[in-house]
Amino acid sequence: MADSIGDNAVSFRVHKEDLADAVAWVARSLPTKNTQPILRAVVITADDNGLEFAGFDYEVSTRVRIGAEVDQPGRIAVAGKLLADIVAVMPNKPVEVSVEGSTLRLRGGSAKFDLPLMSLDDYPQLPTLPEVTGRISPSAFNGAVTQVASAAGRDDTLPMLTGIHMEIFGNHLKLTATDRFRLALRTLEWEPAVDDVQAKLLIPAKTLLDNARTLDTHIDEPVEIAVGGSGNVGAEGLFGLHTGNRETTTRMLDADFPNVAPLLPKAHTSIATVEIAPLLESIKRVSLVADRNAQIRLHFREGELALFASGADSGEAQETIPAAFTGADELLIAFNAGYLRDGLAVIGTERVLFGFTEASRPAIMIPEPEELPEANADGTFPTPETHFTYLLMPVRLPG
Repeated sequence: MADSIGDNAVSFRVHKEDLADAVAWVARSLPTKNTQPILRAVVITADDNGLEFAGFDYEVSTRVRIGAEVDQPGRIAVAGKLLADIVAVMPNKPVEVSVEGSTLRLRGGSAKFDLPLMSLDDYPQLPTLPEVTGRISPSAFNGAVTQVASAAGRDDTLPMLTGIHMEIFGNHLKLTATDRFRLALRTLEWEPAVDDVQAKLLIPAKTLLDNARTLDTHIDEPVEIAVGGSGNVGAEGLFGLHTGNRETTTRMLDADFPNVAPLLPKAHTSIATVEIAPLLESIKRVSLVADRNAQIRLHFREGELALFASGADSGEAQETIPAAFTGADELLIAFNAGYLRDGLAVIGTERVLFGFTEASRPAIMIPEPEELPEANADGTFPTPETHFTYLLMPVRLPG
């Protein structure tokens, strides 16, 4: 008979690697500090279909199922991160798990651990995964989220900027994030499961990135995205992902994402293309003398880019690398070095195209297209068609 700590006769045998992967995946989302200790638990359900491991902190839920030899079914809770740490270092032998009174006993090879069980009385009901809205390849989803999350805000006092804005329209997704100093926008295709689906969602960027990073990008099985019923997508306030034996839900942000469309320039007075790897190396070297979060100055001229940085007590540095620059005799512009590196790191191609209007106006960074844009009649350059745009606010230079 079940009591407040679960079922006192649970027992099962499971492969160590399967157990370690499942517990680690759930434990990674559990809070380290919470006023309710039970929310730091992983809930283990043993039944005829094997084992389910679950976690929930009222914002994010995770579930994963694995196969096991279950002798006695039941449901118990134990400290998740501690269990993950223990299983990770157990011998690579089958793990035998059993409940004895209020203790969870793990045996693997010559190792034995006894852990106290946690009461299930106050454990919240796990949310149900919403109806599947569409499917996408793991690698495409992981790549898009990684690119856009680089520009998401981290200031919890501005919750609308800590999320990734996802627009769904038919077989297209548009992901956008901004922290007011930079903006990242990515478009991609997916396979909708609902006819004429349209939705605007705001999903916590950190949670979405964490989930995307755990996807197995080497498999062909698509990721299922679930954001509510077909009649009113997103109405339940949950964003869900399901792939293989794993599923997770995230409570979406109740905030209005700003209209960023007017920020994106449609034409540029000058453009430049630079090889990314040498540029990142140069930024790394020149930034050594810059104060923390200080600016790095970029001086574009025909055929070259000169980088400058300085610190109040650390001197100055400069370096010149090859670059193609068109549209003006020269341009001097300054950026936050960290924001510039973040953008270059997620462009995804060997070379980047910069588009400039003025030294005091936002510049765009996009993957270099196969053909560079030709100048308009007024001498400006149109923005090339692209699936990814990183817009960066410059730092105002003295004078």
